[in-house]
Amino acid sequence: MGPDAAGPAPQAGQQVRRLPIIRIAGTLATLALLVFLLGRQGWGEFWEALRRIPLPYFLLACLLMVVSRLTVCGRWFVLLRSAGTGITPGQAVRLVFAGLFASNFLPTTVGGDVARLAGAVRLGLDGAVTAASLVMDRLVGMAGMATALPLGLLVVVPAGVSLPQALPELSLAIPAGSVWIRVQGAIRRLTGSVWQAFHLWIRHPRDLFVALLWTYGHMLSLFFTVWLIFQGMGESVPFWQIAGLWSLVYFITLLPVSINGLGVQEVAVAYLYSTYSGVSLQAGLAAAVVIRMLYLLASLPGAAFLPGLLQKNSQSANPPGAPDSIRQP
Repeated sequence: MGPDAAGPAPQAGQQVRRLPIIRIAGTLATLALLVFLLGRQGWGEFWEALRRIPLPYFLLACLLMVVSRLTVCGRWFVLLRSAGTGITPGQAVRLVFAGLFASNFLPTTVGGDVARLAGAVRLGLDGAVTAASLVMDRLVGMAGMATALPLGLLVVVPAGVSLPQALPELSLAIPAGSVWIRVQGAIRRLTGSVWQAFHLWIRHPRDLFVALLWTYGHMLSLFFTVWLIFQGMGESVPFWQIAGLWSLVYFITLLPVSINGLGVQEVAVAYLYSTYSGVSLQAGLAAAVVIRMLYLLASLPGAAFLPGLLQKNSQSANPPGAPDSIRQP
C-alpha cells in the first residue's frame, strides 16, 4: 500500500456506498421522465406506433440482437484465448450471457462483469488475467463505438459550426467542483487496470484487431436492429444517422447514474432520434422501449447459467481485481 492509502480510503468507501443509491435514484428519475413523456405524448399514439411494427420485422430484430450478443462473446473469447487461458467457445458464451442477464438487475454498472469474472474463476481461469481481459473488452468496444462518433457529431453539431467552435458550449456539461474531483480520482484509479490490460495485449496486435472486427460485427447487428425497428414503424432514417446517433446514446449511457442505463438509454434514444432524425417522438419512445425489450429477451439464456455462478462461495463471487468502471456496450 502506498503512503497515501490511509488518507483517501474512507472517502473511497463512502463513494462505494453512495454510488448504488445514486444509480437507483437516477434510474427512478429517468424512468419517471420516460413515463411523463409517454403520458404527455399520449399512450394511444405510443401503442399505435408499437403496433405498426410488423411481426416479421420484430422477429428479425430479435435475431439480429442475438447475433450482436454472440459477437460480444466472440470478442471476449478472442481476448481470453490470446492470453493463454484455455477457455472454450462454449464457456465464453455461457459466461457472457450470464453476465448480460445479471446486468439487468444488479445495482451497479459492472454487475455483469462481476458475474463473468466469478464464473471464470470457478472454471479455473486466472482471476487477474480475466479481470484484465474484461477491461480490455470494454476498451475495444469503446474504441469501435468511437469510430462512429463523428457521424453523430455531424448530425447534432449545427451546420456551419466547426467542432472547435462548439467546444465552449460542450464544456458546460463537464462536472465541476467536488463531482469533477471524484471523476478525476476515478480516472486515476483506472489507470493501473487499463495499463495492465493494455500491457498484456499490446504483444498480440493481431488478436486485438480480430477483437475489433467482432466489435464491428456487434455494431452492425445493433445498428441494423434499430434501423429495422424504425422502418417497421414507417419512419425512414438513413443508416449512417442510426449509427452516429446510437454512438452518442452509448457514451451517454456510460454515465453511472442508473442501473444498466435503464431510463437513461430510453430518454436519450427518444430525444436524439426525434430531434435530429425527424422521427416522431412517439416513434422514438416506442423504439427505445422495443430495444430495451430486445436486450432483455436476448439475455434470457443467461438465466440458465447464472445460478451455477451464484452457488459458489462469496470469495469467488467477488474475487480481487474485478473491474469497476466501464460498462457493457
